[in-house]
Amino acid sequence: MGPKQDNYYLSAYGGDDEAEENLVTNANTDNTQHSYLHSPIVADDSVSVHSAHPRQPANRLSVRRATEREEQARRDAVRSGLYGEPLQELEHEDYDRSSFISLSKPYGRREIIESDEDQQRIMEKLDDSHRDREYVSRPSRGPSMYQRMRMMDEGEDENDTTLKRASVLLRRQLSKRRSGAPDGALRRSLLVNNAADGGGSSETYGDANIPLQEIHGGADRHISQTPVGGDTGADDMGGDTTEASAPAFGMDGGGSFRMVHIGNREGNAQYKYKHNKVSTAKYNFATFLPKFLFEQFSKYANLFFLFTGCIQQLNGVSPTSRWTTIVPLAVVLAATAVKELAEDMKRHSSDSEMNKSSARVLVGTTFEERAWRDVSVGDIVRVENKEAIPADIVILSSSEPEGICYIETSNLDGETNLKVKQGLPETAELLTPSDIGDLRGHLKTELPNDSLYTFEATLVSEGGRIGFKEFSLDPTQVLLRGAILRNTDWIYAVVVFTGHDTKLMRNATAAPIKRTNVEKTTNRQIIFLFIILLLLAVLSALGSQVLTSRNRDQLAYLLLPEGEGAKTFVKNILTFIILYNNLIPISLIVTMEVVKFQQAQLINADLDMYDESSDTPALARTSSLVEELGQIEYIFSDKTGTLTCNIMEFRQCSIGGVMYSDVVEAGKRARMVNGEVVGQYDLTQLKEHMQENERNTLLFEFFQLLATCHTVIPEHQDDAPNGIEYQASSPDEGALVKGATLIDFVFHTRKPRSITVSVMGVDKEYEVLNINEFNSTRKRMSAVLRCPDGSIKLYCKGADTVILERLDESANEFVQTTLRHLEEYATEGLRTLCIAMRDISEDEYKKWSAMHAKASTTLNNRQQELDRVAELIERDLVLLGATAIEDKLQDGVPQTIYTLAQAGIKIWVLTGDRQETAINIGYSCKLIQEDFSLIICNETTHWETKEFLQKKLDAIREGHGSNIDLESLALIIDGRSLDFALEKDIEMLFLELATLCKAVVCCRVSPLQKALVVKLVKRRRKAILLAIGDGANDVSMIQAAHVGVGISGQEGLQAARSADFAIAQFRYLRKLLLVHGAWSYHRLSKMILFSFYKNITLYITQFWFAYFNVFSGQTVYESWSITFYTVFFTVMPPFAIGVFDQFLNARSLDRYPEMYKMGQKRVFFNVKSFWGWAINAFYNSLILFFLGTSILYKDMEHDGLGGGQWVYGVIIYTAVLITVLMKAALITNMWTKWTVIAIPGSLVLWFIFLPIYSVIAPKFGTSTEYDGILPHIYGNAKFWLSVILLPVLCMARDYGYKFLKRMYFTKAYHIVQEIQKFNIPDYRPRMERFKKAVHKARLLQRLRRTRGYAFSQNEGGQEKVIRAYDTTMQKPSGY
Repeated sequence: MGPKQDNYYLSAYGGDDEAEENLVTNANTDNTQHSYLHSPIVADDSVSVHSAHPRQPANRLSVRRATEREEQARRDAVRSGLYGEPLQELEHEDYDRSSFISLSKPYGRREIIESDEDQQRIMEKLDDSHRDREYVSRPSRGPSMYQRMRMMDEGEDENDTTLKRASVLLRRQLSKRRSGAPDGALRRSLLVNNAADGGGSSETYGDANIPLQEIHGGADRHISQTPVGGDTGADDMGGDTTEASAPAFGMDGGGSFRMVHIGNREGNAQYKYKHNKVSTAKYNFATFLPKFLFEQFSKYANLFFLFTGCIQQLNGVSPTSRWTTIVPLAVVLAATAVKELAEDMKRHSSDSEMNKSSARVLVGTTFEERAWRDVSVGDIVRVENKEAIPADIVILSSSEPEGICYIETSNLDGETNLKVKQGLPETAELLTPSDIGDLRGHLKTELPNDSLYTFEATLVSEGGRIGFKEFSLDPTQVLLRGAILRNTDWIYAVVVFTGHDTKLMRNATAAPIKRTNVEKTTNRQIIFLFIILLLLAVLSALGSQVLTSRNRDQLAYLLLPEGEGAKTFVKNILTFIILYNNLIPISLIVTMEVVKFQQAQLINADLDMYDESSDTPALARTSSLVEELGQIEYIFSDKTGTLTCNIMEFRQCSIGGVMYSDVVEAGKRARMVNGEVVGQYDLTQLKEHMQENERNTLLFEFFQLLATCHTVIPEHQDDAPNGIEYQASSPDEGALVKGATLIDFVFHTRKPRSITVSVMGVDKEYEVLNINEFNSTRKRMSAVLRCPDGSIKLYCKGADTVILERLDESANEFVQTTLRHLEEYATEGLRTLCIAMRDISEDEYKKWSAMHAKASTTLNNRQQELDRVAELIERDLVLLGATAIEDKLQDGVPQTIYTLAQAGIKIWVLTGDRQETAINIGYSCKLIQEDFSLIICNETTHWETKEFLQKKLDAIREGHGSNIDLESLALIIDGRSLDFALEKDIEMLFLELATLCKAVVCCRVSPLQKALVVKLVKRRRKAILLAIGDGANDVSMIQAAHVGVGISGQEGLQAARSADFAIAQFRYLRKLLLVHGAWSYHRLSKMILFSFYKNITLYITQFWFAYFNVFSGQTVYESWSITFYTVFFTVMPPFAIGVFDQFLNARSLDRYPEMYKMGQKRVFFNVKSFWGWAINAFYNSLILFFLGTSILYKDMEHDGLGGGQWVYGVIIYTAVLITVLMKAALITNMWTKWTVIAIPGSLVLWFIFLPIYSVIAPKFGTSTEYDGILPHIYGNAKFWLSVILLPVLCMARDYGYKFLKRMYFTKAYHIVQEIQKFNIPDYRPRMERFKKAVHKARLLQRLRRTRGYAFSQNEGGQEKVIRAYDTTMQKPSGY
């Protein structure tokens, strides 16, 4: 064992400045043992937060503590610029500091800077205020921007040099570890080993010894490269990183890669890669029989009847016909198989439709149409605008400059903003089929994995136009299956992953076998019934054994064998099992299946859930789960496309304190009140105001800003409005540019250095000098333009919180008015932006431009430096006004969410969208109410996440019952924190806190995280879960929940095809759950209970009869009559109850959503109700048998003869049948024609059947028991007395119990039934108006505290894109 050393761990998250933040010191006595640190999730999901091995006990320092120690060590030493060469030129006196505003103070308060110390103080305030002003709370990020700048001016000692070198080397190594592992594991722990032999160095840092390992690279690194086909290969993490064993792409220990030959199918065939055919079906030809039989015989009833059917085949055992069980069971299984096949054929049909989709594959020098299923790895494909990507592909070239293309990934990650992808510069010039066909070479790619945000590969060119070269590839070049090409005419790409190897399908899971809670409860009760049946059989066998032994002398005529007591005892048990086997109704399973199927058809045929605009009805893709719809406690919903329509529309604006709207209601029209304008003008009036001198300038600048300050690309198309379609990476920017066109400010041309706008019909060209891009810290973007008149202007738009702080106090007289307008816009759920500008002198711009150029070329912290330089010019702004954009919710979403919340359903939104956007949508759709307190978790480490959740949970527990209202709490958590929260030691903290909250919003989450959240709640809570979504990114979540609902929306049909139910809009979920769900649960519960009741009532009479026949196994009823009892005479009432009964009508269920809680609480079907019905059945059988026997004890007719056993049996049988039919009538809430046919009709059927069967059956030898009994029944007065008196006596107790329960133990639904029956009005409309007034007041209070903003653009890279475009040039056709 070596000397004591400290292992040095480095998180993979962050840039240069954040690398030092995540250092954690771990004292370990043995350098051969590794302790793992849960590193924060990085932006690319490839890095794990789970340890590969159990963590060893260690003395850990938190990230924050480590940062503090690092800061202290820095201050104690003499250092020089650790963060690289300082940009001192950016702060020299050549910039006008005298007018710099302190942004840490309220807007408009000026602070004059007189010295360098003052400027440093202001910069420190600036950075801290940036943190304080963030929309959500964030943990400490280590050194602030000001501290980093000051460190640049100080010396660098030996320790700092070592740390800097280690940081760079470790980041280089960790970035290499992002290649895919087998199964695409998202979670891999990152470990830096102790110093290797001959490598690394150990320096003292603070009070800890830090062994550092030098990472070898470049030409000295020997890489073992073994191509792997399909899913083979290994990725031995935790291996050595020395030169001799370093694997490909930086993977530890013998890593592997895929070799993809470009355009060479024969070369790729040797690797046996998966085909591009996908299947989401439950069964195929080979798996149907085993999977179906396993599923069916996991139902204990079917297993029991199979056992009974088998022992019936034994000679001398069965007291009934050997086919009375096995034949009905075969019919039941056959009917269920047909239903399963019919439902699965729909899935196969959907899969076939997708697999037959057309793709263009390069063959020689021409593109041929082929089905998606025929696309292979290595094929070169052409994808055109608005087409879906057929497989995971690497872009080579496109119709856009420099190989750029736009894709929409809402199907993958839920984000509506377009993503920019770009091919390599060397392949971007391949613009024709002959050029692309000349490409020779291969790709070495990572193994298939499920990380949507990572990709590592190398393109090796082997001649052709490019020559012999190698190029590295990253996620910028990869387009994933499920994405849609937008705003790009065409692309050429090479296929790298196909079918179930694609990242989308890797995130999907196999279609699970789902079993409902009612089925599980029924199964458990069947076990207990079987135990009772077995007990009755054993008691009967014991009775037979005892009585036979006691009376053997009198039973000599039976020829009983001697010495076979044990054998006879076992045989008797089997006999009585067969005799009592229908205690468990054999028709129950098929009745349930048929009833569920009919309930599903009612859903399909409901016109209230038919969407006329898309011609899409509701569709129950499986009928097995209909009753689960009535017991949902949690809904997990996607946001984009599920709650929203993916459509942004410019609705309103405030300019100079005056409101304008595209549509103005009559009561809101503008009017003068006390000399002030109150209300709104429409856009026609706005155009008139443009002609007025006093308002012309302000309005002109406002719309000039909307038309010029953006990164939108115009695309000329004949079928688009104004002949132009705008390519916008941010849907908000696209909406603003389209809004400007309504006022005749039409942006139509973009060149690399300028844009052209048609202003009132006159073309004007604006030179684009600089773009200060949007990011989540700045919350704004700005453009520096040289206008046609030669003036330079800064146009800026962003969140009100950041714009208002940068205003010039002297030139903004209508700020308060604009704030009131912003509050009004937000109450309507609109997304708001503030619009401001500033005139810039030529001299000032030259100085600032030099600083910007310097910052844009710096090597370290470039983005931070660009942000800092932008701060210097985004000041002294003049407020022009504000815009209001509608992120259009689907119709009825707020009302649906509010109603579902009233029904006791908790709704969690799981979205890949940004946090601010998700919160704003939460407010607008009423998921988050105005008076809610938000718990926002945005932590960056495992321990900080655990500490945050524990602290909040403790606070709630301490305040429970006092000032904390659990109904007004909402939890907001981002994807990075969620990944930590889902770990074993934190998941219960997260789950407990989340379930205490009324609403939960998880943002920036991956598809896999969505499924993990659902599975966590499913595993830890005894609740029924529903997941709803519309994209392929929601499939895993939908399949993980008990019930999956797909939206047939703009993102395609992937979710709808994989779901259990499909609807066209989210609002239909309201009726699907509150009405159809409640009906299905109530109907099925009553049907199951009645089915057990009717069978127990009949077959327990067999047990009572055994006392009178010395437990001989003799049946009191004819064998086929027993079978027909279940199959014919009592089969229709369960169907009528299960399909048509309504305990409340649809209007009442929708108006009183609280009724839904009965399903959540299992009121209608639970263990108590089951055994209540069973005990009642035992009680009724006692009355029917013993009282009936008493009446028929001396059944003497006028000739002195008795009717015999079969007359006695028919009388008891008829009394039982009338009793159970009267019970069905008593529990029926709504009578229809089908109910009349089912209940009285069943009794009529028996009275018609009996005489026909008693005559025909003996003649054919089918049954001789009923031969000649007819006159002894209908002519017997005791028959009529028994069949009238006995059922009335049985129902007297049931009727009395029902009366007492309704009158003295009233349930909520009893009251609603009376309101419904007598049409009684209630006071709720007045209460709802009062609540709306209270909510509006609370909303205004919230808006004064904080407001959201509308901006969902990608961070960074947009200026580079627009500099590459010249829309005046003809695009290549690609042919």
